[in-house]
Amino acid sequence: MPSHAHPSPPTDPSGAPATRGAQPAGPRPDVPRPAAHRPETPPAGPAAPDPLQRERAHLAASRAALRAMREDAEALNIADVTANWVNAEVLQGEIDARIKALADLAHTPLFFGRLDYLHAPGLGLAEGASKGAADSTSDEGAGGPRTGENFYIGRRHVHDADGDPMVIDWRAPVSQPFYRASKKDPMDLDLRRRFGYTAGELTAYEDEHLTDPAEAAQTSRLLQSEIERPRVGPMRDIVATIQPEQDEIVRAGIGGSVCVQGAPGTGKTAVGLHRVAYLLYAHRERLARSGTLVIGPNRSFLNYIEQVLPALGELEVKQATVDDLVAHVEVRGTDGAAAATVKGDARMAEVLRRAVRSHITLPVEPCMVVRGSRRWRVPAYELEEIVRELMDRDIRYGAAREALPQRIAHAVLVRMEQAGEAPDDRVQDAVARNAAVKAVVKEVWPPVDPAKLVLRLLGDAEFLAEQAADILTPEEQRTILWAKPARSPKSAKWSAADTVLIDEATDLITRTHSLGHVVLDEAQDLSPMQYRAVGRRCTTGSATILGDIAQGTTPWATDTWEEALAHLGKPGSAVEELTQGFRVPREVIAYASRLLPAIAPDLTEATSIRESAGDFEIRTVAADDLDAAVLAACDEALTKEGSIGLIAADARVPVLRAALEATGVTCLAPGEETSAESRLTLVPATLAKGLEYDYVVLDEPAAIVDGEPDERTGLRRLYVSLTRPVSGLMVIHAAPLPAQLNGTGAALL
Repeated sequence: MPSHAHPSPPTDPSGAPATRGAQPAGPRPDVPRPAAHRPETPPAGPAAPDPLQRERAHLAASRAALRAMREDAEALNIADVTANWVNAEVLQGEIDARIKALADLAHTPLFFGRLDYLHAPGLGLAEGASKGAADSTSDEGAGGPRTGENFYIGRRHVHDADGDPMVIDWRAPVSQPFYRASKKDPMDLDLRRRFGYTAGELTAYEDEHLTDPAEAAQTSRLLQSEIERPRVGPMRDIVATIQPEQDEIVRAGIGGSVCVQGAPGTGKTAVGLHRVAYLLYAHRERLARSGTLVIGPNRSFLNYIEQVLPALGELEVKQATVDDLVAHVEVRGTDGAAAATVKGDARMAEVLRRAVRSHITLPVEPCMVVRGSRRWRVPAYELEEIVRELMDRDIRYGAAREALPQRIAHAVLVRMEQAGEAPDDRVQDAVARNAAVKAVVKEVWPPVDPAKLVLRLLGDAEFLAEQAADILTPEEQRTILWAKPARSPKSAKWSAADTVLIDEATDLITRTHSLGHVVLDEAQDLSPMQYRAVGRRCTTGSATILGDIAQGTTPWATDTWEEALAHLGKPGSAVEELTQGFRVPREVIAYASRLLPAIAPDLTEATSIRESAGDFEIRTVAADDLDAAVLAACDEALTKEGSIGLIAADARVPVLRAALEATGVTCLAPGEETSAESRLTLVPATLAKGLEYDYVVLDEPAAIVDGEPDERTGLRRLYVSLTRPVSGLMVIHAAPLPAQLNGTGAALL
């Protein structure tokens, strides 16, 4: 696989940094393109002798075209094309969003690959790419003339003044062979070219001739370099490095849900985010109506991933935690592990259903409706039949309550018709609003406030025992019962588990809005009731579930994905397993995998494709020297390039922060963006999940294990902490390491 690089790239002819634009968009035939705002594409001139120079020229021309696309959007005048001010506001909002999406972002490659087809792609593949982005003959660096077309693959679509594509969106069908073609299946490709960049400037390219039997298959050095590039700042996209097994998940159809079991460093989070971007590309109108949502474990994690989708041109995807979804009341209390486990058990759904329906009482008195000089009587037995029918249908409490007055009114209208009258729908509506009918509804089917219902359930032992009979044991009931009942929802010290119960009760009364697609990351830590809360947000849509059973660090963590999918309301969904790591060094993942027999014996051990073994060291120190040794390790890590994560048991964090501050070292909190000037983040072990750092200093593993309520959870927390580094790990300990980690494989000092 030949590779070509120039050590000192010339200045970009356009004078602009690499840019990012909007989602795929061809020319708009309904909107004129004002020439006055379209800078001319730099003339190509005679072909440069150096292929790298020609690629730079195409980059400059593509950047100019992207600027023209934005200027076209800025120049649109909608004064005479809208019927009213409402339409004008909506259209202007769409234009503003497009202008924002087409903004230039520095140091970002506009395209990262090129495909040379043997033949012109068919209409299906060439969707959005009606013409080759380069001319139909390739340069000598690609091996001579070609009979097909060439396409540049990038983060978004860019077209020239005539509407012909200069860069193809990575999500388009014509781009798929960039990720999946191989020598065994070249997918009609003659050449796959990868580009290397430095600070946004194109500095190298690497060719793979897929139909040349004389060229041996080799690992791409540019691909490996991109994977191992230091990670300063928030999480970045992996669009240039997506692997075939990841691409299959990314491009899976929207009709079904997908669960991804991914070992540390396999890119499961990035795969889930890229899947959102792909679905928005392939089903934009559908998802624009129904909405998409990314759910993460905590706010630090969401801050870490928040730049990935905007980098791919998707600006409207919402992000939230499960706690955000169920924030019906303020959380001011905490539960012990036992109480939280019971409250999170799926059986609580039936307890709540009983509690809601316990408010229904069968009528014992008739309903007398007076209209003018006539009286219409609906006997109690008929009212009971109406109520029982609504109960048997098992529709939501609030919907049934709204239907009840109409059913009673219909019974009155039947009597009117029998008496020779001819009432219409207006009469039925008037009867439904009659005071006598309202009184019956209030008595038989009273309104229920979800928060007050849960307040009563957790504060009234007799009411809880009645609703939880044969569901929860007496001991479980005592576990969740408040020692001191609160007087009102506002004064109650609600816990996070309580808010999930309120959310369940709310849905029993009023239907929860369903989205088109939901991505649930770090799903292994959710309780069954939390799964139900997420599932309510995608009952009519699909979901992408991401997680790792081995990283489950809550007492209620799921044991199998089949069980989790059932609680989520997506039973039978496909479960894909990613075991090939791209981030965690080989020695580190092998060391951490020693814990798998104790924490997840059924999982396949992860492997790493990293060519570099990475830095890995274990240092044993005296207890009195632990803090000093940790600070020394941080100083060593800071001499290297990239981000540094100091991970410690939560109880150790204040001690280490004070020690760092005493030496004048500034440390960031999880989720705060690293920079060249501030690269050290102090991470409590409970917040480490999903985060990655170039180098990790791990403080006292035994303290991390001891900080959890049971050994398995503690070992899982340690497994998470051990697998956060991308380039190197240094473990500092005074207490003995867990027995499961004993053995060789690291430099023991």
